[in-house]
Amino acid sequence: MKRELGISIYPDHSDPQVDRTYIEKAAKLGYSRIFMSMLEVTEGKEKVSEKFGNIIHFAKGLGFETILDIAPSIFDDLGISYDDLSFFAELGAEGIRLDEGFDGNKEAMLSYNPEGLAIELNMSNNVAYLDNILSYEANEPFIYGCHNFYPQEGSALPYDFFISCSERFKGHGIKTAAFVTSHAAQYGPWDVNDGLPTLEMHRHLPIDLQTRHLFATGLIDTVIIGNAYASDEELERVAAVDRYKVSLGIEFVPAATEIERKIVADKKHFRRGDITSMAVRSTMVRVKYKDIENPVHDNTEEFQIGDVVVGNDEFGKYKNELQIVLEPHRDSRKNLVGKIPSEELIMLDFLKPWTKFQFVPKN
Repeated sequence: MKRELGISIYPDHSDPQVDRTYIEKAAKLGYSRIFMSMLEVTEGKEKVSEKFGNIIHFAKGLGFETILDIAPSIFDDLGISYDDLSFFAELGAEGIRLDEGFDGNKEAMLSYNPEGLAIELNMSNNVAYLDNILSYEANEPFIYGCHNFYPQEGSALPYDFFISCSERFKGHGIKTAAFVTSHAAQYGPWDVNDGLPTLEMHRHLPIDLQTRHLFATGLIDTVIIGNAYASDEELERVAAVDRYKVSLGIEFVPAATEIERKIVADKKHFRRGDITSMAVRSTMVRVKYKDIENPVHDNTEEFQIGDVVVGNDEFGKYKNELQIVLEPHRDSRKNLVGKIPSEELIMLDFLKPWTKFQFVPKN
């Protein structure tokens, strides 16, 4: 399934013109999904229709798919019925996210709505909710999954629980989504805003690392910035993420040579299939650059986990092989080229046999 990026818009808290500018910036960078909250709707149907319809149709014209986050109360507040979702289709939305669930059969019936709206389910509960819905012969192509976000510090999902929840949906081939948090954004749907991530471990990490981490799990198809508005720099950093390849940041040591920087920048790194526990080995670069000299430097200290090393001129046939250290060791035949930042060591877990990977220079 193709992977995509999204932003969040909160029409009940924002200026429509600022929203439009934000959407235009995101569109130019390749974002294609909008999460839009209707949980705070307090105005009548006519005003709601105008406010949400205008911005959704504007976004639709720029290629965005908008999913509306709704609660059961909105149906009573707006005088509409679950048996007729035409109101949301007329707004221009491509789907509705059910913030609260029903009995399974209800969700299955909703997935056959004649408007063709996707029915997005809450992924952040590790129960048989999805299995129950599918057991009622739901229209699976129109069933999506999306995690919650958590504005209170310490309230977001732990990693292992997140994985278990996500595997339930991905195991059925359901399109999935999760949230990362901007550090520049000022608000979300509620009056508490300690960031809006799905994973607690992401709350204070750089936004591009959050994104790379979610995609690297292989369980999330759509990464959405949960709060508004991300800065231009944040939008650009997220847009620059390779959505399909594990990417690791690297801080070069001052003595890193031109050939070592060229080896690190190679786009065809992969971990050998016959793995070792001591290091991730990328061996094709030693073949590609076998005739280029690589003098000794930074080779006397003990290498630590996350160090990136390259074989020097004393390493014979292994000269110019790149390795990522997984176990501390010494070897004077290797030069220290750079270090993976400490917060990015979480990415090492995704370097499986044959995994393709690349580096993102930090200096």
